[in-house]
Amino acid sequence: MQSLANPQKAADALPESGKQFSARLALPLLFFGPLWFILSRQVSGEWSVNEQYNYGWFVPFFALYLFWLRWQDRPSAAAPYERRKDDAADNATVTNRGCRRIWIAAFIGIPALFLLLPVRLFEIASPEWRPLGWIHATSVATLTLLYLWCVGGKPWVRHFAFPVAFFFVAVPWPTALEVPVIQGLMRMIADFAAETAMLLGIPTQVEGNLIRVSTGLVGVNEACSGIRSLQTSLMIGLLFGELKRLSFLRRVALVVGAVIIAVLANFVRALFLVTIAASKNVSEVSRWHDVAGYTIIALVFVGTMGLAYLLGKSEIRPVRRSLIEGGNPQSEVRDPNSQSAIRNPPSAIAVSVVVAALCWLLFVEIGISAWYSAHETNLVSTIRWTVQWPEQAPNFRKLKIEPEVRTVLRFDEGQSASWMLTPPPASEGSPPAKTSGAQVNRLPPNAVACYLYVFRWNPGRNSALLANLHRPDVCLPASGWAQVADDGVRNYPVTGVFELPFRHFEFQRAIGNSAPQTAHAFYCLSEDRAAKTSVPGPTSLPGMTGSSSEWTRAERVREVLEGRRHLGQQVIGAIFVSNELFSSADAESSLRDLVREVVRLREAD
Repeated sequence: MQSLANPQKAADALPESGKQFSARLALPLLFFGPLWFILSRQVSGEWSVNEQYNYGWFVPFFALYLFWLRWQDRPSAAAPYERRKDDAADNATVTNRGCRRIWIAAFIGIPALFLLLPVRLFEIASPEWRPLGWIHATSVATLTLLYLWCVGGKPWVRHFAFPVAFFFVAVPWPTALEVPVIQGLMRMIADFAAETAMLLGIPTQVEGNLIRVSTGLVGVNEACSGIRSLQTSLMIGLLFGELKRLSFLRRVALVVGAVIIAVLANFVRALFLVTIAASKNVSEVSRWHDVAGYTIIALVFVGTMGLAYLLGKSEIRPVRRSLIEGGNPQSEVRDPNSQSAIRNPPSAIAVSVVVAALCWLLFVEIGISAWYSAHETNLVSTIRWTVQWPEQAPNFRKLKIEPEVRTVLRFDEGQSASWMLTPPPASEGSPPAKTSGAQVNRLPPNAVACYLYVFRWNPGRNSALLANLHRPDVCLPASGWAQVADDGVRNYPVTGVFELPFRHFEFQRAIGNSAPQTAHAFYCLSEDRAAKTSVPGPTSLPGMTGSSSEWTRAERVREVLEGRRHLGQQVIGAIFVSNELFSSADAESSLRDLVREVVRLREAD
């Protein structure tokens, strides 16, 4: 009535209220929008370089859509704290329950905010370190759920928890978990496909997760990628379970069903490619490779959607009151507490608190950029090197790098070759060495085959990710080799000018009933720039860096303290394969000779 009686006064009050509402709603969006964007941008490096996680580009949009759907039927907000009126002052006072919520929010939220600083520092220096992604995602999800708890209480946390947690399906698994799970499933599928092919009259032999047929190997191009559709099936199962709002047990059943569909589809795919290779040629496999892969994704999607429909159709759900009364669910009247909680956030999430959190986020991003920029002024270019291929070596041949490998690694320069080495001196008690030019897979006694590969990535955000994506300890086990030793890192001199640090791995592989083959793999990763240090030697050139070949926490800390990021990476790897006993000392002696022979200083560009 007062508004009608004083229209001018009411009109003056509306803009002020609108401004207050806009400010209170815009500030949380200004904070949580960049917060989630930074997280998505960081983990998207793996989405770009690893086909196994390509689906991650869709996850943020799916999560946002699921959150919007949840917002449509959000419950009424629980009072963040109880109020009572003082008869004298007629003011609201906070009860013990409200104070406890404020203290809990501060106890959880402040550490989660401060954790962003060290996490971002390490993410910039070591983007390939996957545990950082989980810590970062946990911190962001905690802050988001904490805000929802302050606004709407436990009902809102329970209601919005799934859309917030759904983002975790796009965070790359830690390598220690991913490698045994993925490669274990691949070996299982290879075994079943090989046995089934044998029943169909196709002679096969399993080597790791590869299948050998009369015309060659099937699955070489996927030796390091695992089952691409496994993580995708998890995402699809969780997505459809939320869209159908299934119960917890039915969601578990849906996810398990999606994984089973993915495994069965991969089995059919492997059997199909083996049949193509055996009946036609191994070269025909690449023609059907992508078609079969996309078919799996389509089967998983359609099969999971059908399973979700069946589970949702058989589930008994409580009917909403608006539908019972014949009303329109879209026009259902909500409890005003839901809207008032957003328009008038409690003191625990006052505007000043959100502003302080936003300022801290800006400080973190600007601060870490300034940190690395300041340290990069103290970096100098390291010695650049290249490889002079020993084309006169016995059985020397350049190896073709498959287009699929180029797509995964995305290197700027890459070459690979193989040849036969002059056998090293025999160890005590071993038969004398003999030289042979036979092929690597059918080596005569005492023959040693050498594989050498060199890749380079120019400076960029994902250079470290790409350079560390295909290491010997990841790829060789997927090709049927079992790692038996890790002999650590040693430096090997190059023409007396500088040294390259190589990490040494030992592997064995059994082929049929013959004695197991031995492989010694050496891996070196160097960066283009390093801190100014004096290195003893014949020249005063800056020393080489082999930081990534250590893979230790201490080395990662040193990278942050030295301010090294996206500096350009170069990888050289050598693998020596023999059918006979080949000791570590002999392998290291061979590598020492090889480095002196093929590695050369690179001329200035």
